Amino acid sequence: MKIHHRVGKGRFSLLVGALFLTSFTHAADKLVLQTTWYAQAEQGGYYQALAQGIYKKYGLDVEIKIGGPQVNNMTLLLSKRADIIINYDLQVLKGMESKFPIKAIAAPFQFDPQGMLIHRDVKSLSDLKGKTVLVSTSGQASWWPWLKTKYQLDASQARPYTFNMQPFLAGKNVAQQAYATSEVFQAKKVEPSSKFFLFADAGYPAYGGILVTRNDVIQTKPEVLQRFVKASMEGWKNYLADPRLGNAIIKKENPNMQDDLLAFAVGQMKKLHLIDGGDAKTKGLGVMTDARWKATRDFMVGAGLLDAKVNWKAAYTTQFVSPVKK
Repeated sequence: MKIHHRVGKGRFSLLVGALFLTSFTHAADKLVLQTTWYAQAEQGGYYQALAQGIYKKYGLDVEIKIGGPQVNNMTLLLSKRADIIINYDLQVLKGMESKFPIKAIAAPFQFDPQGMLIHRDVKSLSDLKGKTVLVSTSGQASWWPWLKTKYQLDASQARPYTFNMQPFLAGKNVAQQAYATSEVFQAKKVEPSSKFFLFADAGYPAYGGILVTRNDVIQTKPEVLQRFVKASMEGWKNYLADPRLGNAIIKKENPNMQDDLLAFAVGQMKKLHLIDGGDAKTKGLGVMTDARWKATRDFMVGAGLLDAKVNWKAAYTTQFVSPVKK
């Protein structure tokens, strides 16, 4: 005896629709995130989101590609070999001069970790007059014009910084640029009395590492970007609370990374509130404001780093960070 199961047209349509929706829901959206440097704590939130399955939870398949000294991540973004890059607001604003089709979409680092490493006799940044200041090529086109103007320093004080700390450690009349999360760690091991001044504490307006994408990605995948930003900020929140899972991937990707450096870097991020300070304190991680972007634009124009006619508001969008909450 045969038993026939009849399925009505309406029920059949619902069944097919449900199956289609299920398969669509489980097809994770792929994104390539290109970093600026080798795996390190400054990218910890993204590795944490990967390690904890946060990206997966938001329906994303995120590949994190490692940067380095020979990697130009802006070129990779423009050539569509990356969907999102970690970059800097000054560079994005400069990109507007060349009509780059890009926009910043979030600012995980509310403050640039850049600052000045000095010996203990220097009480403040205003005491840098007469000192030799080691400045990198990128520093000459970013924070140095701001520092020089604010503290009336002389251009002749600047000497090339080649990322070798020996000139600073050997020269008592020398100050050098430093990242709060890296060079400071190295200096403290050799000279515990050395001090560090964060430029942001003195009013330097730039954000730290920001997330940047192309305009075509914003136009075609706005909902995907929204999920990426939300997942990434969740990753940053969790990384600051307990970085062990993120650090495990960082060490796998960068075998030269040391546990004590990772611990120091996370400690500095928390101490200086690089991620959760500023506007993020009340408006959520990753937030960007018109006021901050205008302050950076005004500084750049005043320093001759940016054409005053540039449409600076085209450099960013706040549509993806407004809903992000802590």
